[in-house]
Amino acid sequence: MKWSFQLARIAGIDVRIHATFFLLLAWFGVVYFLEGGYGAMIIGLSFIILLFVCVILHEFGHALAARAYGINTPDITLLPIGGIARLERMPDKPWQELVVALAGPAVNVVIAFGLYIVIGRFFGLGDLQELAEGRGNLLTQLLALNVILVVFNLLPAFPMDGGRVLRSLLAMRLSHARATRIAAAVGQVVAVLFGLLGLFGGNPFLLFIAVFVFFGARAEANFATFKETAEGTHVAAVMHPMGPVLMTGMTVSDAVQAAMQGHDGVLPVADQSLRLVGMIPADTLARALRWDPSGKIDQMVRHDHAAIISDASLSQAVAVMRETAQVVFPVVNAGGQLVGMLKREDVERAFADAA
Repeated sequence: MKWSFQLARIAGIDVRIHATFFLLLAWFGVVYFLEGGYGAMIIGLSFIILLFVCVILHEFGHALAARAYGINTPDITLLPIGGIARLERMPDKPWQELVVALAGPAVNVVIAFGLYIVIGRFFGLGDLQELAEGRGNLLTQLLALNVILVVFNLLPAFPMDGGRVLRSLLAMRLSHARATRIAAAVGQVVAVLFGLLGLFGGNPFLLFIAVFVFFGARAEANFATFKETAEGTHVAAVMHPMGPVLMTGMTVSDAVQAAMQGHDGVLPVADQSLRLVGMIPADTLARALRWDPSGKIDQMVRHDHAAIISDASLSQAVAVMRETAQVVFPVVNAGGQLVGMLKREDVERAFADAA
């Protein structure tokens, strides 16, 4: 994430902090100082830092649960609104997603229980009043806020933890995309309620959360639709027919004449049975024409271009595309014979049509 800095690397996961987090600390530091001087500032900032340590541990709960299912987490980033564990992907099975979603709040439950043992009591309404006023015992405040984090995160406001719990439960009966759309709709309703509470209660933070949840839910619903389209559509359905195909043994001048019929910047090269051999960039042919038009093209063929199987799904094609900067991909059948070409824009168009 831009404007973030690495703090540490724990259990193979980079812990990063966003630059805006320091603005949060500075703002709270000024508020606490104006209310009670240096002593209040130190205690207040200590509480904020301890709270965000709990947030990081919450995100490690998600990350380590995902690791149990073979899903890595490159980094966890601390933001003013909380933490984000960047999982490589979400679990494919609903019950696995349920475990990963609950693992974060479960960490806060453990922290709250540990603080309860240390303090020797639970918090009461008086403690919550002191918490709202920025007063009270530091550990009691931390206990109360961990409980609040559990309750808040388990609200069915997709894409928060509670929304993912709802999605995973629905996905045990429905398709993943439909479960996501329902969970996203519930999340947007909750977001509207947050917005109304923030608007009429004069709480700008709730308004900010409402906007985050509303648009986050919509983005998740769109992504689920794209994913469903990608998994249910084969490459053969969106690829375009082959343009000119160069044959091994062809001269440069003949290849240039073929290329004049139209190309996408690169031309496929095949043998006599149309089995793909490689690709030649059109500009390479243009340069060769100036120096050796009668030379053979075989030495110019590049064999490092990725190819895509025609009966692969679009999601599999996207996985191939992520590994290279190619714009155009030859499409081959199971026997390796060239059957078409696929552009990145073909995949993007298929997703746009499904949106």
